Amino acid sequence: MSDPQPSRRRFIGAALAAGACALLPPARATVASVVAVEGGRVAGTRIDGLHVFRGIRYGADTAPRRFRPAAPPVPWRGIRSADAFGANAPQNGAGGPGCEDCLFLNLWTPALDDGAKRPILVYVHGGGFDTGSGSDPLYDGGRLCRHGDAVVVTVNHRLNVFGYLALRDLGGAAFAQSGNIGQLDLVMALHWIRRHAARFGGDADNVTLFGQSGGGAKIATLMAMPAARGLFHRAWTMSGQQVTAAGPRAAMQRAQLFLDALDARNGAGPPRAEAAHRADVDFERLCALPATDLLAALSTPDPSRIEDTRLYFGPVMDGVSLPRHPFWPDAAPQSAAVPMVVGNTRDETRAFLGSDPAHFALTWATLPERLRTQQYVDLDPDGVVAAYRRMYPHYSPSDVFFAATTAGRSWRGAVETLEARARQGAPTWAYQLDWYPRTPEGERLRAFHTLDIPLVFDTVDMPGARTGADADARRMAATLRDALLAFARHGDPGHPGLPDWRSYSLERRETMVLDRRSTLQRDPRGGERELYRQAPFVQRGTF
Repeated sequence: MSDPQPSRRRFIGAALAAGACALLPPARATVASVVAVEGGRVAGTRIDGLHVFRGIRYGADTAPRRFRPAAPPVPWRGIRSADAFGANAPQNGAGGPGCEDCLFLNLWTPALDDGAKRPILVYVHGGGFDTGSGSDPLYDGGRLCRHGDAVVVTVNHRLNVFGYLALRDLGGAAFAQSGNIGQLDLVMALHWIRRHAARFGGDADNVTLFGQSGGGAKIATLMAMPAARGLFHRAWTMSGQQVTAAGPRAAMQRAQLFLDALDARNGAGPPRAEAAHRADVDFERLCALPATDLLAALSTPDPSRIEDTRLYFGPVMDGVSLPRHPFWPDAAPQSAAVPMVVGNTRDETRAFLGSDPAHFALTWATLPERLRTQQYVDLDPDGVVAAYRRMYPHYSPSDVFFAATTAGRSWRGAVETLEARARQGAPTWAYQLDWYPRTPEGERLRAFHTLDIPLVFDTVDMPGARTGADADARRMAATLRDALLAFARHGDPGHPGLPDWRSYSLERRETMVLDRRSTLQRDPRGGERELYRQAPFVQRGTF
């Protein structure tokens, strides 16, 4: 699902927030940490005993290869500074406009080239497939690195049309993989990590991917991509699932709408018929247009009947880089042996529907009509309301609204993924975050989408965390952080701070409910699951 929280995308410097192509000026640094990587040498900094590298280049500037797989970095002489984050990928919003020279990663490690075999944790950022970067303060890997004696990596990659515009049927072999270029950037980063693991004190054979929202969806997609096979060994997704990808027709339809909008903005005439598109796309011009022109055309309305939003671009089942859907009709066989954790927050939609005061003033009379447009499935809203009133007689109309929209939208992808993995017999664990800070905002938003990010990174005192930094928040952060670290080290998220965390089965649907007193529950919210299974699940962008 999309990533609506602007607080996630607050960046450390004004230049980074503007997405400038140039790297930020060097930060005030301590002693340099110099490492030889492919292409040259890089100098990071020592911060509180850790070696920290920001803005290491893993791929060349993508502008000359727009819509095509990236090239390796151009070698350099001397020592290149790695003490400032690299540019964001091109995007609209708080992190934009960004730059096509965006293939950078950031790394935290306790030691360099010491022969240790530390687990490597690679965070894939959210923002849907549209926005975001690996440079948010909440993604600081220092505490995970220090507490778990682990290597932590965050990464930038191409997004929106730059990463997921399907041009295969318009541009021929040169653009055959354009619908999944953003995913292939991640594959390129994982190859770089594998080749350099020992130099940074890590174990190339113990790589855990973890990501929230769009980051989780990207990980789920990698689990079905042959090019990613063997590059990671565990997967931890947080409120982000990709059950199905766009088919070629859906991807082509969006590509044509985008190209029409782009032509209209650049004076190339009115929209053309589909057949004409196939004959006269000027790819030389398309690849030379300013990136800001492409970003402006993204405001075109999406044809989806599920969501009324701007054009959506995400992974495409192109028969080449992504030959099948990730979790339909079953889980991708290539990842059957990869342990996986699938998590969600209890009140996901309060993150992006909770900013409207009207949603806290709903009545039983006004609730059904509002629910009709926001639950994203074609179920009778009166019947949904009646079912919730039976299940939870103490709920207010607003409580029902947020619970039903969460169950009808984001949570269903998690259930689909868990069921597919259970049928496959793959090692899988489920969690649901019920904890929330007892503040006025916390009481209003509860366990909203993105709340688990500062908990798993243990960055509750960073800007934008919204967890508070009191003892209660720190305890919950330690609980989730230690579960991730246990999972990365042993392939099982259980640890002494939690009850016995059993893997998910179709018979019991074991789910760790994380709260002040965490409990392993059997099929929590089972009534809601049964209610919404009456309608087929439709992943955003599939149709």
